[in-house]
Amino acid sequence: MSALLWALVALPLTVGTLLAVVGRPVDRYAPTVAVGTAVAALGLAVAVAFEHPRVEVPLLEGLPAGLAVDGLSGLMVVTVTAVTVAVLLFSVADIGPGEARARFFGLMLLFGGAMLTTVTATTLTVLLMAWEVMGATSWALIGYWWSDPERGDAANTAFLTTRAADLGLYLAAGAAWASGQVGSLALDELPDATGVWSTVITVGVIAAAFGKSAQLPFSFWLSRAMQGPSPVSALLHSATMVVAGAYLLLRLEPLLSASGWGGPVVAWTGVVTAVVLGLVAVAQTDLKQLLAASTCAQIGFMVLAAGAGAVTGGTLQLIAHAAAKSLAFVVAGAWLTILGTKALPALRGAARRHRTAGITFSVAALALAGVPPLALWAAKDVLLAGALEDNLALYAVGLAGAVISAVYSAKALWFVWQPAPVPDDREEPLPYATRLPLVTLAVACAALTVTSFPPVRDAVRRVLGGGGQPDPRVWELGLSGALALAVSALVWMRGPQLLAFPRRFTAWTSDWLRLENAARTLLVGPVMRLAHALAAFDDRVLDRAVEGTARGSVRLAQWTNAQAERLVDGTVEGVAGGARALGRWARRPQTGQLHQYLAQAVAAFTVLAVVLVLVR
Repeated sequence: MSALLWALVALPLTVGTLLAVVGRPVDRYAPTVAVGTAVAALGLAVAVAFEHPRVEVPLLEGLPAGLAVDGLSGLMVVTVTAVTVAVLLFSVADIGPGEARARFFGLMLLFGGAMLTTVTATTLTVLLMAWEVMGATSWALIGYWWSDPERGDAANTAFLTTRAADLGLYLAAGAAWASGQVGSLALDELPDATGVWSTVITVGVIAAAFGKSAQLPFSFWLSRAMQGPSPVSALLHSATMVVAGAYLLLRLEPLLSASGWGGPVVAWTGVVTAVVLGLVAVAQTDLKQLLAASTCAQIGFMVLAAGAGAVTGGTLQLIAHAAAKSLAFVVAGAWLTILGTKALPALRGAARRHRTAGITFSVAALALAGVPPLALWAAKDVLLAGALEDNLALYAVGLAGAVISAVYSAKALWFVWQPAPVPDDREEPLPYATRLPLVTLAVACAALTVTSFPPVRDAVRRVLGGGGQPDPRVWELGLSGALALAVSALVWMRGPQLLAFPRRFTAWTSDWLRLENAARTLLVGPVMRLAHALAAFDDRVLDRAVEGTARGSVRLAQWTNAQAERLVDGTVEGVAGGARALGRWARRPQTGQLHQYLAQAVAAFTVLAVVLVLVR
């Protein structure tokens, strides 16, 4: 069974790399190969989800590389691969033959493979490697149409923002290593760290998760990521990248609990994001921007669940949201391709002209609104029950976030179902290749509701090992469902006039709280000015000092050559001349005549005798 686990992560990574490297020569075959690979990965994911295999190999001394499938990662691998299959099926029609299809489908497989490795990693070492691949491929996918400077700039913004937050994961890994209490960097052992090391690890993990999941204050990068192709948005927002942060917090919920402060910080950040980014979604007039802001808000509920210890509710929310959000983005992409617009006023009547897209989008929007009996309604109540058990205020703010989700979802529905200003009720059927994923995801939005009720919910809880988590009571389910229905009906009847907020508030929220401007002003600007100052210091001080030192060395060498060298040469030549003279004197007695040697010996002994007599 361990071979199946290796195959699950290796198959999309290998095929994706080959497609991306070979490129245009295999454009024709890339969609078939990619979809086939994704289907095979889905089969492998289902197999390992039941068997829970674990593998480990040595990587560095004391740092093994491990993969494992347990309850949480088992549900995640099935979700990731299922959504990948649906999105790739839609991509076959959306990314036409004239595009660089091998590069696109290859990067999508790499993206999915990196997410599969992330959710099955058992150590921070493997998690970091997969985290990096996911960030790099997201940059390449957002900037897929790289010749457009605006898209390239958007990819850079998303990449740099998430990379800045990712430093937290390196900080956590370094602290875990330095503590000596988590020598193997195993994720399950991180809660064992104590003292200041535990605090540093918790801070690093939270920062990295907030950045990846576009939680406050990192939310703005998700707005810029909308410059990528629609299938990329569908996959990025539903089952990869953005949910990776939420998954990490759910996985490391014991670390948050052990810290004592991490849980409340995470829970309140998540619920505030759900409310504030929900208001941002309400203010949008662009469908993809509305969906992007709603992603931040909906993932805020998962983050809330991680902080409140409601891992079961957070996981159910993640799975149900993956189905609804991928469906919504796929339909938005189809309308963008057919109608050439994603502006809500220009999409009036779109659902009437494309009934399959209109009906399936309605299912997705109603699910996001929390309308019964769709999956997100009950899943949200499961996690809110955990919040209620933890803190009444947390539950109240979370319920307010759920109400806001009904507002922006009903607003989107109002626009796409209203008759167009110029009557045009012609039906334009979607390509058959796009219908299957739409219908499948719509069915999933409804069918997943059973996972939030016994006995399936209890089975999920046992699989996740989440005993002791509270269940939502009947009044909680009834209250949230009634609020969602009432608010949706009100927005539907009154239309966007109901949402006329003060102009300054609307301008602030529609520009995503101007967080990107704030980041550029408070962080990017000072860093750039510091970089320019350091560059100037390098050019004007360090560089000149190095060049001056070099020039001084050359001049010293020239002076030495001209003055000191002459003295040294004269000394050496004088010593050599003296040695030669001594040699000549020493050769004179060496005549080869025996009688002369005898005379020299007599003379020497005579001198020696005289000296001895005189000394004594």
